[in-house]
Amino acid sequence: QAWSPEKLQKWLPVDQYVGGVEHAILHLLYSRFFTKALRDMGHLNFDEPFTRLFHQGMVLGSDGQKMSKSRGNVEAPDKYVEKYGADTVRCYMMFIGPFDAGGSFRADNLEGIWRFLNRFWGLINESWISGKANATETNESKAIERLRNKTIKRVTEDLSHFRFNTALAALMECNNVLIKQQNDDVAHSAAFQRTLETMMQLLSPLAPHITEELWHLTGHNNSIHTSDWPTYDEALTKEETFTLVMQINGKVRERVEVPAGISEAEVRELVVNNPRITTFIGETTVQKIIYIPGKLVNIVVRN
Repeated sequence: QAWSPEKLQKWLPVDQYVGGVEHAILHLLYSRFFTKALRDMGHLNFDEPFTRLFHQGMVLGSDGQKMSKSRGNVEAPDKYVEKYGADTVRCYMMFIGPFDAGGSFRADNLEGIWRFLNRFWGLINESWISGKANATETNESKAIERLRNKTIKRVTEDLSHFRFNTALAALMECNNVLIKQQNDDVAHSAAFQRTLETMMQLLSPLAPHITEELWHLTGHNNSIHTSDWPTYDEALTKEETFTLVMQINGKVRERVEVPAGISEAEVRELVVNNPRITTFIGETTVQKIIYIPGKLVNIVVRN
């Protein structure tokens, strides 16, 4: 036999092919030729060797040109791994731009990722509750739980579409919020601790070494990479409120925080009774009120 039918059944066709466009006329094209020929000969029961294809972008030199020895713009990662650690270099490579577009490698920008990972390390070490977390739910802890669910959704969707840069951006935003609140009472809530744990899991595919270390430092016995991926409650990813922009003839005159589920009738009543809006309307005649749900209300008036 040229191959094992059992292994063929297990491994083929490949679930995901990731490669650059420069490979399109090399192993990508030839592998398709061989697969189709073997299929026609009756040796395979599938038509394509890969079920999904994604072309990544090219990493360029700091001058924006393709790396080459002749240009003298080739960067080897070893010295940066030694200085910043492998996780910093990994995350930076994913953060320089959309995965399918690539970008220029600029060593100075590694500092930003390095600072983020250090802040995250410090947050876990300073804020992790060794004892039993306070189970009391406050408005602040409810907001943290919503942040956790929103971050899970964003990172999960981004990773499934190879949007590594925006996944990292979501984790950075969550990290910044938690750092600002780590000295408040909410830092002793169960929601805060759950969010720290979730952050470690969401970051683990991007920074596998630091998260594995933190996972064990916070009392977990198993590997973070074998833990279940966090799930989210769709209802908790929705905003409870939004800022309603109030306009008169297209000019912004007021902004008011309102419940997300507010009805159009309630918006109309709210806007016509708003003291600031009534001042601007004065003796003019209201012709119509236009409401764009979740965004703004515009009052059209004439003298």
